[in-house]
Amino acid sequence: MVKDMGTEAPTGADYTHKPTDEQLAKQKAIDEWLPITSSRNAKWWYSAFHNVTAMVGAGVLSLPYAMSELGWGPGVAVLVISWVITLYTLWQMVEMHEMVPGKRFDRYHELGQYAFGEKLGLYIVVPQQLIVEVGVCIVYMVTGGKSLKKFHDLVCSTCKPIKQTYFIMIFASVHFVLSHLPNFNSISGVSLAAAVMSLSYSTIAWTASVHKGVQPDVQYGYKAKSSAGTVFNFLSALGDVAFAYAGHNVVLEIQATIPSTPEKPSKGPMWRGVVVAYIVVALCYFPVALVGYWMYGNEVEDNILISLQKPVWLIAMANLFVVVHVIGSYQIYAMPVFDMIETVLVKKLHFKPSMILRFIVRNLYVGLTMFVAITFPFFGGLLSFFGGFAFAPTTYFLPCVMWLAIYKPKKFGLSWWTNWICIVLGLLLMILSPIGGLRQIIIQAKTYKFYS
Repeated sequence: MVKDMGTEAPTGADYTHKPTDEQLAKQKAIDEWLPITSSRNAKWWYSAFHNVTAMVGAGVLSLPYAMSELGWGPGVAVLVISWVITLYTLWQMVEMHEMVPGKRFDRYHELGQYAFGEKLGLYIVVPQQLIVEVGVCIVYMVTGGKSLKKFHDLVCSTCKPIKQTYFIMIFASVHFVLSHLPNFNSISGVSLAAAVMSLSYSTIAWTASVHKGVQPDVQYGYKAKSSAGTVFNFLSALGDVAFAYAGHNVVLEIQATIPSTPEKPSKGPMWRGVVVAYIVVALCYFPVALVGYWMYGNEVEDNILISLQKPVWLIAMANLFVVVHVIGSYQIYAMPVFDMIETVLVKKLHFKPSMILRFIVRNLYVGLTMFVAITFPFFGGLLSFFGGFAFAPTTYFLPCVMWLAIYKPKKFGLSWWTNWICIVLGLLLMILSPIGGLRQIIIQAKTYKFYS
């Protein structure tokens, strides 16, 4: 019998007597106010486009560049292995959402507490999840600002140039409004638009590359002059790929919005949505990565749309699509952060759940991510640094560790081997890719002017 870790009662509660009806009613009222648990009437296709929006980030545009640093053989292998491993770990998370009868793990850290214990689970999962979610929000601020600037420069090439800082501010202004949507289901429209856009700009990226054709003096060798440079670039490219598969951090929170009964558990519709999402992910990632590298070789930019200059209207449109997509992605990653902050304020610090509390918390968060994005916009290096450091654990091997801790599969059986292989590969990714990313940040920081 699996023992219940008591994640229902507030931490520090007295477990010797059952909570009174009044306490239960208060608890229910708080749960109905919090963004993750307030609305549970999502359909399976919500899970599909939420997952596409969460997964196919702007990371897809840096895949041809990652390919140029990995080379053909290793590049294709890393892409395919990542797709397979992350689909497997995503399946594990969908399965574990309701493994205790009558209970749902609505948040990543609740599953962590169940697997590793009340205190340790929080310490293991929350810092990593926060690094990923806040990191993604910051990176998307930068991406949104850069793509807006690119759109402006393409459409109005004779205009006076405007600083990137201002474009990041314009992008952030959208979030000062959208962040006040109460929960996951209320952003499903934004998310659907974002998912459609991601498929659109990925398609534009690779079809425009095909149209442009293989460049006359294309080369597929490694660009770095020294063997050390080649190795470091290879490592940072691994981080870029890890960043491209980052939807796991919000998967339990997405599943929490789907209704569930003992006869029809939420894992059915959720898994259907995930499979559709993963097919879309493959349609976005593989053509962009392979075609982009094939056409440009090692001269490709760290954002494929920058390599494509013509036709101007099409590339301008693609950049605008990126902006719309990143707006949706930002919201999907910000929602669990809002949930964590609001949970602490209401449950631990006993603030009253109110609109004013939400207004202050969410505006402060958007303002903070905007400030950091304006200060440190080294896009590529940040990606691989965060990619290895936090994405690898939460995406590649934490679900496997939890699976081993909870289900305890037979030693040296298929499940045991599969999970250990994923854990070893994930650990290697976590240790190696931040090294390459950090080096890139250091190199770029030398020539960088603050608030330019």
